[in-house]
Amino acid sequence: MKKIFALSLFLVPFSAFCATEDCMTRTSVPEGKLTLPQIIELGLCRNPQTTASYLSYESARLSKNAKYASYLPSVSLGANASLPYRNEQWGDWSYGVSVSASYLIFDFGKRLADLNQVSASWRAAGFEYDETVQNYIYGLIGSYYSLLNADADVKSAQMLRDVAKTARDTAQKKFVAGTVAKADVLKADTTLASRDLDLERTKNNREITKGSLLAKLSFPADQNIEIADMPSEIGGIDDTKSLDDLFKQAQKTRPDLLRATANKNAAWHRRNSVFLSNLPSISASGSVSWNDTPSETYGAGTDNVSGSIGIRASMPLFAGFANLYNARAAAVNYEKAVEQERSTQDNATLDIFTAYQNYKTAQTVLKQTETLLKSASESERVTAGMYKVGRATMLDWQTAQSELVSAEKQNNAAKYDLYTKRAAVALAVGEIRAELEGEREDGQE
Repeated sequence: MKKIFALSLFLVPFSAFCATEDCMTRTSVPEGKLTLPQIIELGLCRNPQTTASYLSYESARLSKNAKYASYLPSVSLGANASLPYRNEQWGDWSYGVSVSASYLIFDFGKRLADLNQVSASWRAAGFEYDETVQNYIYGLIGSYYSLLNADADVKSAQMLRDVAKTARDTAQKKFVAGTVAKADVLKADTTLASRDLDLERTKNNREITKGSLLAKLSFPADQNIEIADMPSEIGGIDDTKSLDDLFKQAQKTRPDLLRATANKNAAWHRRNSVFLSNLPSISASGSVSWNDTPSETYGAGTDNVSGSIGIRASMPLFAGFANLYNARAAAVNYEKAVEQERSTQDNATLDIFTAYQNYKTAQTVLKQTETLLKSASESERVTAGMYKVGRATMLDWQTAQSELVSAEKQNNAAKYDLYTKRAAVALAVGEIRAELEGEREDGQE
């Protein structure tokens, strides 16, 4: 339990996966065979879920930037105009303009705690966006491999149908020659009809699988799409990395772990901010005003311009115990975030271990199905030859064909299941992009 596929680590911004300038507005699938990286590029450009997640991230970033305002002065401008009315007579208009400014000098670090809180929330939103994108990519990878598997099943079904047709033609010739009974021809006809039915079922399954991939790409399910088969083999002995290394890497790259840590930090700063809000704050203020009041108006002065400067200190004394309960609630929320981080770490450990075991099993299953397919193919070939010379019955040949059908399906499923399991390991570690880079490099060879 010490080896696993070596996930190459590379950091490519998701914005790099931008297929074409018209990817969002196009109504049809691009022509030609699309590779896995091209499918991902197209999907990320068009997917509304990842776009909405990115907008949430942008909203958190802008909220963070708004908190920097507390480090700058606040300035307000006011203007007034009034027309007095007294003793059933209107007086003269009076006008005034004022400018006031205030600046927070000292608050025991509360505004820094507020800024740190929204900064941690912004980082958490970024990790949530990263997780959304990686989950979407994993879903596309699964649909891509499923379609390849469905294509392979159709080709296998067509090949097996051709084998059944050959068996039927052979039985017919031998019946005409009088060397076999009519029962052999009937059995061969039954097998051929069964293979025709299997072929139609695999074609239908391919259409459904293709529609699922198109839906993930935000295209109508009735359109056509062509994808390229995998250019290289995977799962060799050299494609390994220690399980302990995967655990360590996940601490650095798995989005939900990083998000849980960021949320815990945000809760910690929130707790500090609530506590510091009960301490004094010191602010500087200043104002200047101009008034044009008619001289006959009561209380009018000779000075049109006036102003003031000062320093103000304030401290909440009693608010109905709200401050006390808010501080306790913030402390409890921090403890909750700590426990949620621990729970996320436990789940991540299980995810990595499960993906690791599944990948190991998929490697073994693929090797076994390859051996099974080779044996079944040879058995069918030998049995066919024996039937032609009269040393085997039609039932023997049909049995060999059935075993070949089963072996073909198992090998196809095992091949693409291995790719999916490898992607699951990459997702569990938080480096699904490494899977795409591997495919991109393979396609350039």
